Amino acid sequence: MFIDARKLPERTMVEADLAIVGGGPAGITLASALAGSRIRVCLIEAGGLEPDAETQMLYEGENAGIEYPLAGARLRYFGGSSNHWGGYCRPLDSIDFEPRDWVPFSGWPFTIDELLPYYPPASARVEVAPAHFDDLAYWQERTGERLLELATRRMRTRFVHFSPPTRFGERYRAELAQADNVRVLLHANVADIASSEAGRTVTHLDVRTLSGPAHTVKARCYVLATGGLENARLLLLSNKVVAAGLGNQHDMVGRFFMEHPHLTGFGEIVVADIQRLPRIYRERVAGEGPVVNAAFNPSAAFLRERRLLNATFMVAVAGEYGPDARVSDNRERNAAHTDMLMAARRFLSDRDDAEKSPELDAAGVWLGIGCACEQAPNPASRVSLSAERDALGLAKIRLDWRLTEQDRHSVIEHMRSLALEFGALDIGRMILNVEDDGRWPDVVSGGNHHMGTTRMSDNPRRGVVDRNTRVHGTDNLYIAGSSVFPTSGAANPTLTIVAMTLRLADHLRKQLQ
Repeated sequence: MFIDARKLPERTMVEADLAIVGGGPAGITLASALAGSRIRVCLIEAGGLEPDAETQMLYEGENAGIEYPLAGARLRYFGGSSNHWGGYCRPLDSIDFEPRDWVPFSGWPFTIDELLPYYPPASARVEVAPAHFDDLAYWQERTGERLLELATRRMRTRFVHFSPPTRFGERYRAELAQADNVRVLLHANVADIASSEAGRTVTHLDVRTLSGPAHTVKARCYVLATGGLENARLLLLSNKVVAAGLGNQHDMVGRFFMEHPHLTGFGEIVVADIQRLPRIYRERVAGEGPVVNAAFNPSAAFLRERRLLNATFMVAVAGEYGPDARVSDNRERNAAHTDMLMAARRFLSDRDDAEKSPELDAAGVWLGIGCACEQAPNPASRVSLSAERDALGLAKIRLDWRLTEQDRHSVIEHMRSLALEFGALDIGRMILNVEDDGRWPDVVSGGNHHMGTTRMSDNPRRGVVDRNTRVHGTDNLYIAGSSVFPTSGAANPTLTIVAMTLRLADHLRKQLQ
């Protein structure tokens, strides 16, 4: 059942066994996983079924560090940010869960083995099942091409599956509407998480609407699923009993904000014979269901040897050369491309005829490169509260996103590794457009991946939630979503968010039934 909170009588009390705050991928997955059970679920969504400018403005805030599009990075209506999700799906790597002595504050409370049973059902929920994330043999058979045996052993091939993408609000709306045990409360903004003395137990949620009516939601158990920025903001706003904010006894709430730094235009690969690069590496190909791209991912051995953070690189054809090998009106760029293209063509022309591609006479192409890089956990990169207020009278968010030299050094090293791979395979040559000068480029963007602000740790002094994502010191409050990730890895987080939420659903089912 869907209920418009604006139309309820003032001070309506909504009671449930489980209250879920946030109707994005995590919140909808949790409600859907419990649909049809005996657990009474109330899913609380701040927006409606369609986008609304006034509601969206509640995401506005203040930047104190790297400029970040706080309102534009998220969507405040049913389905959440899945409404503009690109659909990239890949599990985290096993090394992402490990304590690494070169990565401060690294290490999850469990290994990847804990999540492996949940990745297949998560893949089904985001509509990429059956998934073959690491199966080189499968994709060789599927494409009919021999895939790359990476020569330097610095990198390996992994496969990124693309969800349609699943718009969670559309895909699971009917299921939730028909579930007798689920109520979805729309246009309902949680303004305060009320708790008993010292924040030991959440007693109820104070809910407000932009049009006026205020309500109360009371449950046995509560889950925050409002995203990597708002989860922390809500805990900080809930400071009537615990002055520093709920769960913030050790000043950990909001710290360790992580993104995947995305750099564009940092390099180009010049290729004389595009047929030497199998199609799955340069464009999406169909599997049994979803389309897939091959990606370049550093090996765990190389990360350990060089003490680097993780990364993922993908390439695509960005342009073709004309007969004179010109690619733009930029003379310097043309000269660099032409020199490298001619060198590559001379190399190929010296090879045995049996190894030449029938397309060798083509002028050649250049490949653009995209990357997503792991950010080291950094307590100074954080969410806090601004002095400014939103339309509900609540303190806006203040984000201080910071990157470090360790982050930058890893990006540069992996770019060089990718260049070495293409060179060693005699596929092409890379032009690097960034200087190793110790500085980040003037503009760094993110992937709208907000992680780490309510990080998971068995030690309350190093995290906000425990291994079951229960807030330390509060017996009935949990958090779902990538804000609990202790490290970010280099895979888009949605698939792991869904897997983690399915794991949480199993835990809560035992607690509440």
